[in-house]
Amino acid sequence: MEKFCIYIILPVMLILSGCITSFVPETDEDPELLVVEAMITDQAEAFSIRLSRSMPLGERAKPATRLRPVSGCIVIISDDQGNGYWVRESSVKGTYVTDPADFRAVVGRVYKLRITPGNSSDLEYYSYESLPMKMNPVPPIDSLYYRKVLIKEKTPQTVAEEGCNVYLNTEDPSGECKFFRWDYSETWKFQLPYPVTNNTCWISSNSDNIIIKSTSVLSEARVSDFPIKFISNETDRLKVRYSILVNQYSLNEDEFSFWEKLQNISEEVGGLYDITPGTIPGNIFCVEDPSRQVLGYFSVSAKTSSRLYIDDYFRGVINLYSDCVSDTIFGRAEIPDLNIRVWILEEQMYAMPPFRVLTENKFCADCSVRGTTTKPDFWLEKDEEEDE
Repeated sequence: MEKFCIYIILPVMLILSGCITSFVPETDEDPELLVVEAMITDQAEAFSIRLSRSMPLGERAKPATRLRPVSGCIVIISDDQGNGYWVRESSVKGTYVTDPADFRAVVGRVYKLRITPGNSSDLEYYSYESLPMKMNPVPPIDSLYYRKVLIKEKTPQTVAEEGCNVYLNTEDPSGECKFFRWDYSETWKFQLPYPVTNNTCWISSNSDNIIIKSTSVLSEARVSDFPIKFISNETDRLKVRYSILVNQYSLNEDEFSFWEKLQNISEEVGGLYDITPGTIPGNIFCVEDPSRQVLGYFSVSAKTSSRLYIDDYFRGVINLYSDCVSDTIFGRAEIPDLNIRVWILEEQMYAMPPFRVLTENKFCADCSVRGTTTKPDFWLEKDEEEDE
């Protein structure tokens, strides 16, 4: 399941610095809105449907706690051929997951989502349903590539600094897909500059921005030289080896409009967490009371993917480990608080005299503080990639 990141539940009150009393306006809006995060594609994978409630108006909360899970619901996905699929709640409260053996969406069919309260549901008395959503076809990504970007010119006092932009090209000769959305998952390999046990790790991160494009006003459904991701030199993504998996989704015009509004507002207010709930209607409504507001979207999209590896030299990439060495101990004496307060970066016990290089930051001595030592299943080194 590709994460359907709609962070629309957000503080309506103003939080200003200084000794100012917060103002909570009177409103007829439901103080705790149902939030639905749901997406299905034509891929053979499990899909998650997350149900939650927003925090009450005027209540302060960190972004991670603004959504409260809604458990015990009956969640059904149905299609226009009379098939129904029960989506069971997982061990994670409020998360309902499909079984790939039972359910896989098909391009051309129309799907609806229905949510009703169960015997022990947090949903109270209301049921909810999405509008019918047709799964439109999506073309493959023709090419995924990068270009270096000069961030800072070389001067007599400084080195040049480089990053890169990742682009894609895609085209639908049939003209059926005119509205596109993309997200991505990036993974990079990094290595500590010391001969420690956990020296090599991988980090993965998913996109959290909205990337969309319409070709409806163009003579052909073609997207060329479209920027997907800028990678700066302020991280070590480009230090060793980097990979990005880009997913391309088909949208209908209504869903494109939803994402476009979300994108516009998030750019105006500075982030998705600052969007006022009532400003972005989705495609889900309350059956008994259509005036009740519901946040989120039931997305039905065909999906194609493409992966790019970047294995190049970029000037001026930051060195995150330049200040690691705290001390050097000569001799073989016991080191107090070893692996508690200090860690060994390098050990030469047969040198004359023997010595050990120490750090007070575990981050410098164990790459698993930042990432994982387990190589991802998909990961290829440069020589393996060339052999394929």
